[in-house]
Amino acid sequence: MAKVLVLYHSFYGHVEAMAHAVAAGAREVAGAQVDVKRVPETVPADIFAKAHGKADQAAPIAEPGELANYDAIIFGTGTRFGNMTAQMRNFLDQTGGLWATGALVGKVGSVFASSATQHGGQESTILTFIPTLLHHGMVYVGLPYAEQRQTGLDEIKGGSPYGASTITGSNGERMPSEQELGMAAFQGRHVTTIATKLFG
Repeated sequence: MAKVLVLYHSFYGHVEAMAHAVAAGAREVAGAQVDVKRVPETVPADIFAKAHGKADQAAPIAEPGELANYDAIIFGTGTRFGNMTAQMRNFLDQTGGLWATGALVGKVGSVFASSATQHGGQESTILTFIPTLLHHGMVYVGLPYAEQRQTGLDEIKGGSPYGASTITGSNGERMPSEQELGMAAFQGRHVTTIATKLFG
């Protein structure tokens, strides 16, 4: 049985929706144990409220040390200037103890993302996330072209071989499309299948 963690940061709820789709796909793999958690919000509560952040996220807050308990970790983050959010970076910067002991070496890692615009840095966010996972010794798994929704031209959408992604709109008005949620589910299933082969 593979133990999978879907760990995300979501300010407005877009990455949260993708995270639950990833988890749904992961749970399709027989015997998988899948948890969904989020990293702590670091924006002060009054600023978060003024920015209309989504406060009603049910996923529990993760602790950095918990990552060692899982065979695969699928990370979700919004994009900030082509990189992961500061909240996710802050969380990962607290995993030095795990790095020092090699606690994540050989575990499976994967990333999904969001950005406001079609070319707003989804790919660069995932690509700049990967070095952290490699420094931890994790085995990276992306979104293969076997998931053919990422190649279609029928709608503007996220998705690349690096990982699933969604486009939110400049004011956050666009929630993930069915195709983007489908790609997220595929990624969750794909990562969990590989983790099951390695650890099941």
